[in-house]
Amino acid sequence: MILDSFILLTTNTDAKFLAALNNKINAGDIIATVTFFILLLLLLKKFAWGPLMGVMDQRAELIANEIETAEKNRLESEKLLAEQKAALQEAGANAQSIVENARKQSEAQATEIIESAREEVNRMKSSAELEISTAKEKAIAAVREEFVSLSVLAASKVLEKEISEEDNRALIEETIVKAGEAK
Repeated sequence: MILDSFILLTTNTDAKFLAALNNKINAGDIIATVTFFILLLLLLKKFAWGPLMGVMDQRAELIANEIETAEKNRLESEKLLAEQKAALQEAGANAQSIVENARKQSEAQATEIIESAREEVNRMKSSAELEISTAKEKAIAAVREEFVSLSVLAASKVLEKEISEEDNRALIEETIVKAGEAK
């Protein structure tokens, strides 16, 4: 709208119109308006603009500090997270090591127990074989002693009386039977 009026004013070559317009414009009003406007700007600058900018600067500083604090916290959190991950990995490795050591130790103990049991079985077997051998030798010695005793008895009976061939046979059979019973 204003542009249309301006164009209209420039195209209108009527000098009377321009003279009438100049008469309507008051230079004192213009100076007073400009003076009040400048005074208003100075007052706003001193009382409103300065404190407003101060508040804005404080707010900007506060935001910058909060951003800086948040960044520090984020970095610290990442550092703690990395430390926790490392500690967790170390704990896992330690647990694996403990399990592996326990497995090896149990295998060694199992081998030791098995070897100990084998040695005990071999010792018991040797002891049993020795006892059997000793008992067998004692039994053989007892049979021999009994046989010798029976032989001596039979010989003494033969020498004490004269016996016939039938009596001799009966005596020998009797001696054999007694020797068989002694076993």
